[in-house]
Amino acid sequence: MRARFTVSTTRRQWLHAAAALAGGLLALPALAQGEAAWPSRPVRVIVPFPASGATDLVARVIAQRVSQELGQQLVIDNRPGAGGTIGTAEVAKAAADGYTLLFTTSSTHAISPHLMPRLAYKADKDFSPIAHTADAASVLLVTPSLPVKSVQELIAYARANPGKLNYATSGNGTIVHLNTAAFAAQAGIQIAHVPYKGTAQSITDLVAGQVHLLFDSIPTGMPHVASGRLRALAVTGDRRSTLAPNLPTVAESGLPGYSSVTWFGVYGPAGMKPELVGRINQAFNRAIQNPEVIASLAKQGVEPARPQTPGQFSAMVQADSARWAKVIRDNHITLE
Repeated sequence: MRARFTVSTTRRQWLHAAAALAGGLLALPALAQGEAAWPSRPVRVIVPFPASGATDLVARVIAQRVSQELGQQLVIDNRPGAGGTIGTAEVAKAAADGYTLLFTTSSTHAISPHLMPRLAYKADKDFSPIAHTADAASVLLVTPSLPVKSVQELIAYARANPGKLNYATSGNGTIVHLNTAAFAAQAGIQIAHVPYKGTAQSITDLVAGQVHLLFDSIPTGMPHVASGRLRALAVTGDRRSTLAPNLPTVAESGLPGYSSVTWFGVYGPAGMKPELVGRINQAFNRAIQNPEVIASLAKQGVEPARPQTPGQFSAMVQADSARWAKVIRDNHITLE
């Protein structure tokens, strides 16, 4: 009896072990299915710039729609500082599971790497490019006392009056600074740089004629044009802006090929699975084609990007980075 009991117990243990093994094998597809079910919880989206700033507002408009697309909330987390590089570095160190994303601009990936050699991240290695979401062109403003009404007249005036003109920016190494440096270099003119702590602070001096020109954002600059305080000559994008459709581009106004926009894009940490990157890319591409999103962005002077693959986005950023590297190098631009 005891022997039969021992054999029966051993057989029962073997059956339990076999059942457990079979259960584990059956559970493998379920685990894979769970991975494919991303997102199963809220996704953190780090915006490395202050709340209520331009990048933050754009991010919130798009993230709200992406949340609807995915059926899971995208939570905006503002981590400003050091020109956007602090929050950007945080994403570089995050897990590559799709639950920490970066919504950023050309500043952190195409400009800062050439101005800040000791960055805590490598823009071309520490991230998974995901989606190009939007672009924002600038408007070229001049003081009304300047006797020019077009880009060609401005260039002619600057050439005829060397050393007389200056331009305002929001600081050394900013996109405003780079826009103007690239403009002056292509036009073959010399104009003095007057840096401010922000473009808003330069408007009063621009109206008074103490500074002569400024590349400003379209939403903040055009109200001053409408009131007659400033004059607009052109926009910097490769096509006319919906906010100022009567203004020509700089390229069609005398500088063929000139184009400058601040792009907005989404990254994840390096090492994300291609399938996951593709899924997030599709969600953002669908969001930026939504009519309500397009209308909301237009109010901020921002236009949705043409949908791109992650590879196309990466190539665009590389080209933009190379362009700004040349402008920074040729014009000896530093943050000092």
